Amino acid sequence: MLTDVLAWFTRQAARLGGGAGRGSSGGGVVRAPGARGLVLDADFGSAAQWAAGRSWAYPGGGPVNPGDNKLDYLVEDPSYSRTGVFRATRRGDGRWDAGLLTTEGSDEGFMVRAGDVLETRVRLPEAVGAWPAIWTWLDGDQEIDVFEYHPDNPDLLELSNRVRGGYHYYRNPSIQPGGWVDLRVEFGARSVVWWVNGERAFADRRGVGRRWRAYLIVNLSVCAGRYHPAPRPDVSEMSYEVTHLRVHRP
Repeated sequence: MLTDVLAWFTRQAARLGGGAGRGSSGGGVVRAPGARGLVLDADFGSAAQWAAGRSWAYPGGGPVNPGDNKLDYLVEDPSYSRTGVFRATRRGDGRWDAGLLTTEGSDEGFMVRAGDVLETRVRLPEAVGAWPAIWTWLDGDQEIDVFEYHPDNPDLLELSNRVRGGYHYYRNPSIQPGGWVDLRVEFGARSVVWWVNGERAFADRRGVGRRWRAYLIVNLSVCAGRYHPAPRPDVSEMSYEVTHLRVHRP
């Protein structure tokens, strides 16, 4: 009997110490040894953690947003987002079925807060017209762009604080269509700081304020041609990949 009890405790200790689980600050996270306050380890396949194919950042929650120069038609189809590969495919009506995930409206309803640190790794798209982004949103505002990218500007990432009006065009030879990029963003109350491939890329010295909070959005949009070229007529599919996305809290 004593042997069985000791074995049970050994299994529990191994389970709790065996790495970060999936979930949010609501109680689904098991913190990895050495991790600094891990509150979100994104499981894009989790319907409890992420809602697919709708967002109140789009008029009426979607599925279209032509006023923002987008050809998107948001879809819930898991093959467009749930694997971490965010896809868009051309439709017969001139729009594009497109993948979007957001924590808004999910069961867990995770929100990033002032002081949080987000880390992610992405593979940039290659097709001109692709518009990938990771960003935040709440009640028509509170937008911080972890990054935006357009392959027609192949070496440039757009880093923006739309809460208090700070932005930066970060250029580097390591940024290129099809390339991998490691991103880290510190959502400071007094300054939002972006790191790209281990290099401090931009500190806006504006911050988000102490009470800021917002939902996360990960998506692939398609440009309609006003600010960046629309896809060529012979292009029918595009994608980018997010291999991980984690949020740490002090």
